[in-house]
Amino acid sequence: MSEKIWKNRWVCDPAFLGMEPAQMLHRQLDDTFKLREHREDLKNIHTLFRKKVILEPGFGQVFLDISADDYYKLYINGRFITQGPASGYPFRYKYNRLDVTKELRPGENVLGVHVHYQGLVNRACNSGDYRQGMIAELWEDGKLVMDDCWKCMRAREYVGVKTVGYDTQFEEAIDNRLKCAGWREPGYDDSNWEEAPRREKDDHVLVMQKTENVVTEPRRAVSTKQIKDGILLDFGEELTGTFYMKARGKAGDMVRILFGEELTDEDRVRSDMRCSCRYEDRLILAEGENELEQFEYKCFRYVQLVTEGDTKLWDFRVDFRHYPFDESFCGFWIGNESVGKVWDICKRAVRNCAQEAFLDCPHREKGQYLGDLLVTGHAFYYLTGDTKLFGKALEDFADSARICKGMMAVAPGNLMQEIGDFSLLFPYEVLLYYRLGSREGKGEFLEKMLPVVLGIEDYFHQFRNRQGLLENVKTKWNLVDWPENLRDDYDFDLPQPVVGDGCHNVINAYYVGMKQCVEEIKRILGMEVRPEADRLKEAFIRTFYKADTGLFVDSSVSSHSSLHANAFPCFFGIMPKGNRIVEFIRKKGFCCGVFTAYFVLFGLVRAGKRDLAYELITNESEHSWMNMVKEGATTAYEAWGKEQKWNTSLCHGWAAAPIPVLMEGWTQEERKILGWRRQECD
Repeated sequence: MSEKIWKNRWVCDPAFLGMEPAQMLHRQLDDTFKLREHREDLKNIHTLFRKKVILEPGFGQVFLDISADDYYKLYINGRFITQGPASGYPFRYKYNRLDVTKELRPGENVLGVHVHYQGLVNRACNSGDYRQGMIAELWEDGKLVMDDCWKCMRAREYVGVKTVGYDTQFEEAIDNRLKCAGWREPGYDDSNWEEAPRREKDDHVLVMQKTENVVTEPRRAVSTKQIKDGILLDFGEELTGTFYMKARGKAGDMVRILFGEELTDEDRVRSDMRCSCRYEDRLILAEGENELEQFEYKCFRYVQLVTEGDTKLWDFRVDFRHYPFDESFCGFWIGNESVGKVWDICKRAVRNCAQEAFLDCPHREKGQYLGDLLVTGHAFYYLTGDTKLFGKALEDFADSARICKGMMAVAPGNLMQEIGDFSLLFPYEVLLYYRLGSREGKGEFLEKMLPVVLGIEDYFHQFRNRQGLLENVKTKWNLVDWPENLRDDYDFDLPQPVVGDGCHNVINAYYVGMKQCVEEIKRILGMEVRPEADRLKEAFIRTFYKADTGLFVDSSVSSHSSLHANAFPCFFGIMPKGNRIVEFIRKKGFCCGVFTAYFVLFGLVRAGKRDLAYELITNESEHSWMNMVKEGATTAYEAWGKEQKWNTSLCHGWAAAPIPVLMEGWTQEERKILGWRRQECD
């Protein structure tokens, strides 16, 4: 698709007009890079933009092209339309194309755009760089019918200054006495608003967003309880979204709003959550009837409302947001009740984490991690049949190769993090996307990704030893597994972010797997292949395999055999004949993190041990999905139990391995023969 040539210009809040964009992209361990200090008065800025458009009677089809930095919510004639765009680096920033014909009418129409600029450096969005504002064009039957003369006003009711999680967002302290009421509606008097200045030299390079915008659906509480100092709401499950309510009271009265995934007792929400988020917001009332309109989303199940005076509260809901999710697609044949419960918590975790990107979690980090993508994207395909969000994620990470051809671990975003294990997974994920049937012009997507894949291969070549294996990969964190206490005593020095000296197993298993995938991509594209993966496989076996035990060890100088040192070679098919890895996994179980469980299970399926994979999925030990269920999970956790990690997120898409394993491990015909029954999604 050719790049669109924009006729209208980028407009911004007047305070940002003279601000030069800050350089944000750098290597994580680059000591020479100095992050520009950000002005405090230009953080957490909410700006309202308003535009009147006149359309003639009998107008044709109308499209709106729109983007904003960091994020917008769009209203037409007072009605909420959509929000976006998906985050992107400024050199490939997304814009949305929307058919708004049905939202418009002959005569005067009003477009209202609420733009939020965080000013924070995090994994959630590309902010903190002084790029702020919006751009829009309205096209009617191929004719531009809107210029770039907008009016703007600062939304001053968002008075929060504290940040949440890993600087993921600001608290939403909202003072409705400062609210600009009715600004979205036709007939509103905006004569005292400023003309929005144009950024003549704006440096966004805009590309059309291929994915859909998130959708919202109202969810009402399953339980509303009057408590001593207010109201306790239970929405029945973890939800990602914004909370809405109405309130009536005196000007200056305050409602404290506490969100959480758990209760501390029957009447109190744990707002200081395990996952390092403190969700405590405030609504300060204007006189009379008020609406709470939150901008930023959170992930929670419970809401506690603490009131003062004679404040009245009603009309509670969560606007549950997620990427479009076809519930009718994902019926599944299950074998027993336990599998159904595991399936449900995994499905809900994936849906909560599928936003404009596949997030690791929708609260603490809100980041799209390259490793998490493998599990979440794979599961999302089997739940919805959709691959567009997976493809968009791969392009995001391909964009990160501009920072380092060895790729970033999280993308997009202005917080730089690098994990070697995840980078080596990228070629596997590209092949998986291809196999899942996306077939973007058959081999076109593979051709587009090939230079990025070869860049990763070339980057890691610098760390090869005489045997051709990787050693001292000190420029990126060597993860192995997370958290540290679920590495099964892996015998290698793994401080974050610089690994210890030597040659260790897991990153080399990834490396051999990467080589296998590069060669397969070349074969699919009809290119000449100089086989190297088989030679590396033999070098891996010589270095790490012990014939007397039939197991792999953790490093070239270790005698310890961890689950990880054997599960990853099993996944990538690196095992020699006569190995005892399956028996070892049967004995060990999931003495690993939930992310590594994906590799354990698929390794067993590929080794022909589906019964053991099924047994592990349904096991009820402390390291199991059923342990999450016993602890009250409605979405799959970041770890096997609430206490198994110091800051456990109770909604993590990387725990969804059972979904793709069950869908690929057994054919539908086999499920029928086994007597499994069909379960429809809720």
